[in-house]
Amino acid sequence: MLYHIFHKTIYTYNQPVFLKPHLLRLRPRCDGWQKLLDFSLVVEPQPKGISQTIDLDGNNTIQLWFTQPTEQLTIEVKSTVETYVENPFSYLLESWAMKLPIDYPSSLLTQLQPYLKPYGIAFNPAAVQLALEIADEVKGNTLAFLSTLNERIYKDCEYIIRETGKPWQAELTWKSKRGSCRDFSVLFMEVCRAIGLAARFVSGYQEGDLEQEERDLHAWAEVYLPGAGWRGYDPTHGLAISDRHIALVASAIPAYASPIVGTTTPVKSVIETDKPSESELEAHISIKRED
Repeated sequence: MLYHIFHKTIYTYNQPVFLKPHLLRLRPRCDGWQKLLDFSLVVEPQPKGISQTIDLDGNNTIQLWFTQPTEQLTIEVKSTVETYVENPFSYLLESWAMKLPIDYPSSLLTQLQPYLKPYGIAFNPAAVQLALEIADEVKGNTLAFLSTLNERIYKDCEYIIRETGKPWQAELTWKSKRGSCRDFSVLFMEVCRAIGLAARFVSGYQEGDLEQEERDLHAWAEVYLPGAGWRGYDPTHGLAISDRHIALVASAIPAYASPIVGTTTPVKSVIETDKPSESELEAHISIKRED
């Protein structure tokens, strides 16, 4: 599949502000699943400097820094991405990973530690209970566990749009049976980790309805399967990830997959203006597939 993606983000401030360094996670991944053919970035006001970086998770990130005050920040990205993997189940799972719980070799277990920790301070009881119920239902079969969990969240939970805010804790999403894509992804991750499956959060785009003009960023989860590597699951749509998803970044910590991170300071102090700095966010995303 060949996709042309347009993503424009506009921040409008209620007073002139200085922009502190901003970090962008808007450059699509380039790996065996997808290839970035073209990428352009336009920022207004023009940054004083731009630095391409690779973070701890191996994601491509872009750091911007500014010197001039502004009342608006516009970030426009255009990407052309080719995706390859039609069959998400084309792999050979290690024999010792076919049943839960997985007994990882010590060296691999050490590397996977960040992806095995709970989203909160401790594993949520609701997530643990759900993990145990599904594991018992599928008799410990690893792949059946993942498919069943993916389908259960998709069928039992109502999708809602939450444009801002951190992902909900797994317990809130599961008990209320509702949430956004990032809430479902964290729930999926938490249940996987509760049963000993390494999982991480992914931010990106999903093909969806090509007739629809305006889109939103999407989120899903990836699970590390010995013999198969990282494999994606989208509980919002009940799908295993194939060539109709375009990944931007992945991280053990959802906050580290945020597309744009940065802060501002007012040109004048709060005492002088008598009002704090506030902003409004406007985002426009379009995805076109070239057949």
